[in-house]
Amino acid sequence: MLTTDELRALIANHESDRAELTTSTKKTDKFGEAICAFANDFSDHRQPGYLIVGVDDKGRVGGLTVGDELLRSLGNLRSNVNIEPLPGMTVQKYSLPEGEVAVVEVLPSDLPPVRYKGRVWIRVGPSRRGANQQEERILIEKRTALQRSFTLRERTVADYPPVAIRELLLNAIMHRSYETNAPVRFYWYDDRIEIQNPGGLYGMVSRENFPRQTDYRNPVLSGALATLGYVNAFGRGVIRAQEALRRNGNPEAEFTFETSHVLATIRRAA
Repeated sequence: MLTTDELRALIANHESDRAELTTSTKKTDKFGEAICAFANDFSDHRQPGYLIVGVDDKGRVGGLTVGDELLRSLGNLRSNVNIEPLPGMTVQKYSLPEGEVAVVEVLPSDLPPVRYKGRVWIRVGPSRRGANQQEERILIEKRTALQRSFTLRERTVADYPPVAIRELLLNAIMHRSYETNAPVRFYWYDDRIEIQNPGGLYGMVSRENFPRQTDYRNPVLSGALATLGYVNAFGRGVIRAQEALRRNGNPEAEFTFETSHVLATIRRAA
């Protein structure tokens, strides 16, 4: 929400395409149209709009008392069935030396055009009016562009699949040697991730049979991780990581085995 200084700046500028001033407390249709217009963000500011109740169009605070009834009435606009689709909005009371003011903050909608009682409203400069066909078409194109942008973000392939990072980190924590205070090391470079744990291969596990063979240096810790749901099946973590990397287009993880440590390297997807 606005700070008091930001509110004063909006009032000083009188009405604009981001602010509407009114002394009325009962004109529900006027409020609905204003909220619809701010949600449509026709000027594409990508910033909230503000319905300021208790100030006239000359910027004079009218000495209004903002009580619970008015705040409830404004708050109920968030569930007004005549506004569709409903935008995000909040209601706030401000106490100024000249009097009290109620402010409804309206966020730009991701689903324009927003309608009030079936009609699209927009703000052009300081005025609010119904949109014509061309203006509605612009808002529909805006909605399409927003949806296309969202779809592209969803389809972007990650450099590294989260499942692979998770499984290899858990593997390092579960199988590390706790006879040393050396940490598990996680390094993220431009072209790769390296995960290194202290302690070499343990028990029956060797370079030749890794990762098919399993053995547990820390059976109590392994059991606790399984109980807490961090481990789905013993002996499957590295295999799951390799499968995730292949699906994402990454090379398989590389493993370096030394007596002092095990190093896993994940290369970035091409």
